[in-house]
Amino acid sequence: MTERPHLAVVGAGPAGLAGALAAAARGVRVTLLDAAELAGGQFYRQPAAALGARRPQALHHQWRTWERLRDGLDRHIAAGRVTHLTDHHVWCVEGELGDFAVHALRGPAQEEGVSVRADAVLLATGGYERVLPFPGWTLPGVVTAGGAQAMLKGGLVLPGRTAVVAGTGPLLLPVATGLAAAGARVAALVESAGPKTLLRRAPALVAQPDKLAEGAWYGGRLVRHGVRTLPRHTVVEAHGTDRLEAVTVGALDRDGRLRPGRVRSIPCDTLAVGHGMLPHTDLAETLGCTLSGTDVRVDDEQRTDVPGIWAAGETTGIGGAALSLAEGHIAGRSVAARLHGTTPDPRRWAAAARARTRLREFFAVLDTVYAPPADWAGRITDDTVVCRCEEVTAGQVRTAVGTLGAGDLRTVKLLTRAGMGWCQGRMCGPAVAGLTGCPLAPGRRPFARPVPLGVLADLPERETD
Repeated sequence: MTERPHLAVVGAGPAGLAGALAAAARGVRVTLLDAAELAGGQFYRQPAAALGARRPQALHHQWRTWERLRDGLDRHIAAGRVTHLTDHHVWCVEGELGDFAVHALRGPAQEEGVSVRADAVLLATGGYERVLPFPGWTLPGVVTAGGAQAMLKGGLVLPGRTAVVAGTGPLLLPVATGLAAAGARVAALVESAGPKTLLRRAPALVAQPDKLAEGAWYGGRLVRHGVRTLPRHTVVEAHGTDRLEAVTVGALDRDGRLRPGRVRSIPCDTLAVGHGMLPHTDLAETLGCTLSGTDVRVDDEQRTDVPGIWAAGETTGIGGAALSLAEGHIAGRSVAARLHGTTPDPRRWAAAARARTRLREFFAVLDTVYAPPADWAGRITDDTVVCRCEEVTAGQVRTAVGTLGAGDLRTVKLLTRAGMGWCQGRMCGPAVAGLTGCPLAPGRRPFARPVPLGVLADLPERETD
């Protein structure tokens, strides 16, 4: 009896789940590795069972979609077609088509090494938040927008009693409405984009009526909860001694620059701030996959240019759960066909391909609408910490460029240590790029996360010709 081909899927969010289910349904043995204890990723983040949530669906929209994914995963696990490895933090993928090794650290301490062998790999590693600093952003009480949402969805806790949600991007809407529905007083939703910018893009946006209806629904929820919306405004500074006490926000002109004298202070104990997301591409870079800007480049089958490696979801470009589901489904069907030695028939996933095209076009337009304010970097004072891991200030970064002659992010990193800490530049990278004027080019690393030396020493040697 010939053993079924084996696919390793990294990430159990919408893209990873869709890919795993599509491949498993077509005769492929799937190992699904994920860093979380429960499937769903950030979008379908679930509270732990011990918390006893009575109505977890109240924290989500698209709950029925999640139920279908969850039930499908459970069926494939029960049938032995999918192995779900939770709390597995993948730090490297190596090998070639037919013989890949996926290396992970198991457990909360991430000190035990595990390796999974597979014929092909689907990277569904998602994205992470773009963090742009400002004076006072390190105060307790200042969190990212996604962090506030994760606390609510995963821990059933509020980050504070009185919140300001600020920044730019579609994520601010569910964060503000979620906090308000859970009992927080949302003092303001501060959005740097303006309504006129959206109206100018209306012809392209109406092609996706479901998304427009979703935005209108969130708008109605904001009105219902009495949330004040401040379009064309941005956070200038956060204030407090031991923790956040208030934020100063300012009005922006048509060019996205701060209007002199148009500032106000809003008392709050929580600031949830976000400026969009960036793809997680560490594993793809290690494998040598080509990037388009910050996104992993894929073809119509979601294949990278490295044979045996597929990618889907936010790692190929930020576009939300629906796009991730479409890309994951296409990738799973393509993998199944290729591993069975046949040429895939794109007609089998035509509906998913059409959804992918529409949603990619929609989010490409949104990227032009929800851009950080033009002069955000100029407003960062020299004493503002930019790299929290290494406590590097904006002044040190500016000195590296203006005085020491650094002309790229790597040189700035070597001169200042910005990006050398635990997060490996994920948090401070966009800020350093903005301060220096250097393009945000991902730096290729051998490992996607810190690895204990003992785990490296225990790795078996791979056979070479």
